[in-house]
Amino acid sequence: MAMRPNSPAMLRVWQLLVLVVILLAWHLATRSQQVAFFFGEPLMVAQRIWSWFITEGDIYRHLGVTLIETVLAFGIGTVAGLGVGLWLALSPMTAAVLDPYVKAMNSMPRVILAPIFAVWFGLGIWSKVALAVTLVFFIVFFNVYQGVKEVSPVVLANARMLGANRQQLLRHVYLPSATSWVFSSLHTSVGLAFVGAVVGEYLGSASGVGYLILQAEGTFDINTVFAGIVVLTAFALVLDGIVSLFEKRLMKWQPRSGETEKL
Repeated sequence: MAMRPNSPAMLRVWQLLVLVVILLAWHLATRSQQVAFFFGEPLMVAQRIWSWFITEGDIYRHLGVTLIETVLAFGIGTVAGLGVGLWLALSPMTAAVLDPYVKAMNSMPRVILAPIFAVWFGLGIWSKVALAVTLVFFIVFFNVYQGVKEVSPVVLANARMLGANRQQLLRHVYLPSATSWVFSSLHTSVGLAFVGAVVGEYLGSASGVGYLILQAEGTFDINTVFAGIVVLTAFALVLDGIVSLFEKRLMKWQPRSGETEKL
């Protein structure tokens, strides 16, 4: 039976074809040594990844460090952003007082904090976690804050009329409203957690995938640099997929696209 043009299987086929075209174009373009010097060679990149995971195996230690930093930063930043976002959204006066300070901290380039965190926490994983947390926190915070503010006044009035107290409003009205906003931010936060961890490793560390990339840059080994980028991208997609699974399980109550129009 033929696949429908818009079926999930056909979509995967098209996505795979796009990847094949990109790899083929990359391979053909880098047959010139001058181009290969700047963009690497896909076969050499694949060989480097194979060597890391199968032949040498030392990538597991570095990847483990980066993943630990990413997961810790993602968890801490998400919980902190959720808590502070709810607090300020439900405390208008406090939010008004702290508004210029929150905006000032959000506008600050995070990279300049890396040396400060290195002094505070040393060159271990916690300085990288702290840097990544600053990236994740504000994404989650602003989405939660906006999600709570978007709660329908009619829903709130009806809940209060039915006798809901502050705790019940938080559990049954505010949190469900903020949840969809939180998950929309988590997909972005996963990538930013990786960015914070890798940038921290890049600026000062003795392990991690960012450290491997930095060492490769020092020797102009562009293939290893691209291999590190590919590995990080693959694991970022895996973490994003895990977030999507949690989103599907926790958001079953939310009507699917088009369902509300049918009612």
